[in-house]
Amino acid sequence: QVQLVESGGGSVQAGGSLRVSCAASGYTYSSYCMGWFRQVPGKEREEVAAITTNNGRTGYTDSVKGRFTISLDSAKNTLYLQMNSLKPEDTAIYYCAAGQGLMIGARCTGLNAWGQGTQVTVSS
Repeated sequence: QVQLVESGGGSVQAGGSLRVSCAASGYTYSSYCMGWFRQVPGKEREEVAAITTNNGRTGYTDSVKGRFTISLDSAKNTLYLQMNSLKPEDTAIYYCAAGQGLMIGARCTGLNAWGQGTQVTVSS
């Protein structure tokens, strides 16, 4: 079972940048799909970025394309989400997730491990 722990959230003004991290442990398979999600109270959880660990293929939801970058440091077993040009509507709790499913479009399937989330707040 993969364990995930997020860190790096915080508060920033619009136009600023933040990087959130997700430390992973407990890998038992050679290939995973890992993703970053966000959720605002009262709304559904939204997948914003995904990456496959075997070939580094990435995918993004349209609202973050060109602003967010997902990456994986395999040596450190850490997933990152670099967020630039942040907007107030990016405010949410950000979660990382992992699973053995495929990436279809820009989304991971078969997710079965989730972190606890980290708050990102963007003020105008």
